[in-house]
Amino acid sequence: MISQGHVLDDKYQDFLEGKTHQGILDGFNPHWIPDELYDFQKALTEWAIRKGRSAIFADCGLGKTFMQLVWAENVCRETNGRVLILTPLAVAPQTVKEGEKIGVKVKHRREGLESKDRIVVTNYERLHYFDSSDFDGIVCDESSILKNFDGKTRADITEFMKTHRYRLLCTATAAPNDYIELGTSSEALGEMGFIDMISRFFKKTEKTFTRRDEHRGQNYRFRGHAERDFWRWVCSWARALTMPSDLGFDNNGFILPELFNKEYQVKTITPRDGYLFDLPAEGHQEQREELRRTISERCEVAAEIVNDYPNSAIVWCNLIDEGHLLEKLIPDSVEVEGGDTEEFKEKTLIDFSEGKIRVIITKPTIAGFGLNWQHCSEIVYFPSHSYEQYYQAVRRCWRFGQKRPVMVNLIFTDGQLAIMQNLKRKAEAATEMFKQLVELMADGLKITIDKSYNLTEEIPRWL
Repeated sequence: MISQGHVLDDKYQDFLEGKTHQGILDGFNPHWIPDELYDFQKALTEWAIRKGRSAIFADCGLGKTFMQLVWAENVCRETNGRVLILTPLAVAPQTVKEGEKIGVKVKHRREGLESKDRIVVTNYERLHYFDSSDFDGIVCDESSILKNFDGKTRADITEFMKTHRYRLLCTATAAPNDYIELGTSSEALGEMGFIDMISRFFKKTEKTFTRRDEHRGQNYRFRGHAERDFWRWVCSWARALTMPSDLGFDNNGFILPELFNKEYQVKTITPRDGYLFDLPAEGHQEQREELRRTISERCEVAAEIVNDYPNSAIVWCNLIDEGHLLEKLIPDSVEVEGGDTEEFKEKTLIDFSEGKIRVIITKPTIAGFGLNWQHCSEIVYFPSHSYEQYYQAVRRCWRFGQKRPVMVNLIFTDGQLAIMQNLKRKAEAATEMFKQLVELMADGLKITIDKSYNLTEEIPRWL
């Protein structure tokens, strides 16, 4: 007979441990974590490996490529199989080089794999050359690009991934009100779909809006008391940070250099048809028309800036005619446009990365994701309403690891003042949103599991 007040024995302690729920993990314990990783990179990578299917939202230059390569190597060792890494255009060769630094062998394949391949990297545009059943794990690098693909391409990527036990999404910090990105990421990981996410956590703020607005996540706000539950749900499959200290680590080595913005307001010489003098453009149509009327003036200012600068420079434009004229005005430049072949785009972007080309001219939609251009610190940018394009374009150069101050030359017309004001407003809002995102996710992680069983076990007398 066991007397009353008997202290728990080891077997009963083990029994209680086995009944304690600490979250559903579908991964495994890491097989290998290289010493080259920083402490915060090790912590994120280990978490992603144990999680199995997860997302890492880490700002540019925080080592997402290293983390996804170590994750892929561990999946290969666990399954004795293969992992496919999908990247934006021209990022694949960069991934191969990063793998060499930590001893991970990566093969860049464009038209299918070979029998001895373990970790394979290819561009999103070449996914159709590969069979999903050949892989045990999938990585989507710069996964925020998923929402920029058309519906069919995005569906194909999700379909390709959906049967895999091991999946990893890596991208720069997502804005907390960018619900489409979070919904798309969740769906790709096999979590909640976008429509289900909206239905559960949000409600419409207006009765009348377009279907396009609905799929952009507009006109929604959190349901009453749903925000905390939303971020707890996001924390169940994602981690976010803008710097190591967001996760409690030291920021040593991860301090950004200064960023300077210099504005050039170009006067419109040719007025609109039927007008004696030019008036500020109002509305999208008038702004587009003014952009076309001022191509020469704006491109001449851009060329003057870049031609007077001796080192590497990037000119981000929006119109085809802008790119063509800029290439003529800047003698040692090369333009990459949408109509170029994939092979030409990739080779040119790589040549610029390696310093073989001094000035590159392209659009943010073509080369704005994933590329590491730390060798360059001079940017010329023709603004648009898209803050994401501006952010990604600037972050190709202004990222952790950049040693020099970065100069962003913004060239706009009188009629684009509204665009500039909108861009500044979005930039300020995004800074606050990034801060809020990390705080909300950190708060969502503060779910304490008390395992201190400090009460004495009392056995009933009748036992």
